Amino acid sequence: MTTPVRPYGDTLDDGAVQLSFTLPVPFGPRGREAARLLVEKLGFRHAEVVHSAPLAEGFSFYVAYGRTDVSVDFDAVRVEEATGERVYTMDEACAVIREKLGRKLVVVGACTGFDAHTVGIDAIMNMKGYNHHYGLERYSEVEAHNLGAQVPNERLIDYAVSVNADAILVSQIVTQKDVHVRNLTELIELLEAKGLRERFVVCAGGTRIGNKLAVELGYDAGFGPGTYADHVATFVIDRLVERAAARA
Repeated sequence: MTTPVRPYGDTLDDGAVQLSFTLPVPFGPRGREAARLLVEKLGFRHAEVVHSAPLAEGFSFYVAYGRTDVSVDFDAVRVEEATGERVYTMDEACAVIREKLGRKLVVVGACTGFDAHTVGIDAIMNMKGYNHHYGLERYSEVEAHNLGAQVPNERLIDYAVSVNADAILVSQIVTQKDVHVRNLTELIELLEAKGLRERFVVCAGGTRIGNKLAVELGYDAGFGPGTYADHVATFVIDRLVERAAARA
């Protein structure tokens, strides 16, 4: 069985798509036409530029619509998320920690490298959390350490060792030229060089980081858009319980 799905705007299955992009050309009629032709060359029909604006000298921004006949088989789509359908509530997570670990869960988090955006790590760590999902600081059975932004990887590791952390959480928002990949890779390489990789559950998160990329880079899990402290806590707790059972 297949279930082909196609984007739509006004009418189901009309194939309408909205695109936005920047071109290194001056703002004006020629720029708008260049943008329209580009959308057509991408394979879209009925290309139309609906908005344009100057950005700087020799640069302009465009929003365009087009239609596509391309579809995907939704039944064939497979995604490997860090957590399954079962995600603990805050109270459930604390109950499992008390029952299975018998001590507080220690988590250290930071936005590392030169990245100064704390929105991601704060959403997971801060007591108020985000979008009605409390952060780990509110969990009574979690000792949460939020080191903030622009934290060198070396310092994050040293701090995690000093507080005997169970898990390290790394947030990366800035992704230009794949700087997040280099920084995330450096952290894993430092942990391995120090012989500490297996000591911690190490998770990464950010706007362009998912579970697949994080695992490929050597992390235990990755958490992208649409995930909250609930998901992170569930994964870390279950992974620690699994490790404890394997050692028993």
